[in-house]
Amino acid sequence: MDILERHHVSTYGAGERPIVFAHGFGTNQQTWRYVAPAFAAQNQVVLFDLVGAGQSDKTAYDFTRYQTLDGYVTDLLALLRALDLPKVVYVGHSVSGMIGVLAAIQEPELFDRLVLLAASPCYLNDGAYAGGFDPDDLEELLGFLDRDYLSWSNTVVPTLVGGDMRPELLDDLLASFTSVDPAVARQFAKATFLSDYRAALAQLRVPALIVQCADDSIASPAVGQYLHENMAGSTLTILDTEGHYPHLNAPVATIAALERYLGQSVMSYAQ
Repeated sequence: MDILERHHVSTYGAGERPIVFAHGFGTNQQTWRYVAPAFAAQNQVVLFDLVGAGQSDKTAYDFTRYQTLDGYVTDLLALLRALDLPKVVYVGHSVSGMIGVLAAIQEPELFDRLVLLAASPCYLNDGAYAGGFDPDDLEELLGFLDRDYLSWSNTVVPTLVGGDMRPELLDDLLASFTSVDPAVARQFAKATFLSDYRAALAQLRVPALIVQCADDSIASPAVGQYLHENMAGSTLTILDTEGHYPHLNAPVATIAALERYLGQSVMSYAQ
């Protein structure tokens, strides 16, 4: 299958600069619906689904290839080469933030700038590093996911979104999580939560905006500060919002943060 079809790539917009939006664990490209259109008047917007998510080709999922994030990094680089775009602004939510960092380290010539939205290089607490989870807590979380992914989604996801999210958005998010094949979700969760890419950060030579939420149990402001201190040429912004999904429950603030960083004026799309 053509790689653009495999990832269900969609593009729109009037500008020459491409902005690529990449979704996180449990979601798909529809999660950008309140943010991405705001940039279409002056940019080319590119959306895609990670293999195993959304309307991607589910038969392309390979349990060996995707044991670590390396398979997703390889996919992203291949996708960018296939699109044959000028250097892109890459906006990655959560785990896709780190996928973007790893890809930009390998082929920096493909990237103009990165935007890391609620991203983390490591989810485990380690000495002075506050990743968010003690080993026993993370083992329990992943064990629950292994046993019953549907119950895990309905129990855990509401705790991640923050109190500002409208009920209908939470319902949509839960529907997205529960539509993922449980076996795929289990493997992607382990590849995400058990990863540690702190040592790679110093290798990044592409400028990056780090956007963290003030109250996020998955990627705290301390994690954002760590990223900022270990990524040369980075900028840190803390949004005054709860949860792990600012592009859903605080789209106006998210758009404004990107707008300031990209140095352009965009029409406010989010309601």
